[in-house]
Amino acid sequence: MFKKIILSLVIGGTALTLAACGNGQAPQDVTSQPQANETAHLEKSDQTSYKTIFKNSVFLGDSITEALSYHDILDEFNVVAGAGKTTELSLMSGDVDKLAERSPQHLFIMLGSDDILLPPQITDNPKEYSLNFYAELIGSIKEKLPKASITVLPVTPVTPEAEQVEPRYKNISDYNQGLQELAAKQQVGFADLSSIFVDGQHLYSSDGIHFKPEFYTRMLGLLKDRVKQHAAK
Repeated sequence: MFKKIILSLVIGGTALTLAACGNGQAPQDVTSQPQANETAHLEKSDQTSYKTIFKNSVFLGDSITEALSYHDILDEFNVVAGAGKTTELSLMSGDVDKLAERSPQHLFIMLGSDDILLPPQITDNPKEYSLNFYAELIGSIKEKLPKASITVLPVTPVTPEAEQVEPRYKNISDYNQGLQELAAKQQVGFADLSSIFVDGQHLYSSDGIHFKPEFYTRMLGLLKDRVKQHAAK
């Protein structure tokens, strides 16, 4: 119990540090709201198309995932996410039950960016600590939703400037390698999003961690075939 209390306090501090949204604010900087033109350039037809394609999907994650509904790219029903969410916190907060209530055919999990930042008070090995809970999370989802297809998404890279501010982000590549191995062991999908960032510096918000709407439309563009292929089976 004491460990859970400490974890909750640390996660709260992490959420503020990452300037993520927890109460309807933009999942970007606490000091600034998203600029109007960040969302304005999205075509209405694109928004409608992705909402239709992913109507039977749910995205589970932290503040980076939360922006899918914040920017109205997907409906809130299709997103279970929150600022500072770690794999352990996802289990503790009943996210698996929330997923079961929505009964998605396709589930995309995008956790880990906050796990990397877990302090020594919680663990001396954030990667191992996180992946153990990640495995437990996947197992719980399989038990509740045995027919759902599950795809694990990697932790998204940050800008060099953001990495300079928080050196622990240098561990993202190593964490993602472990995540890919875990997905294979758990026999679930793993989606490589690296092609998005080949020319993607303009996709970042001002903090160099979160993203503008175009990132999400690119990501959904890469993932839509997974949904269509599963539906065709």
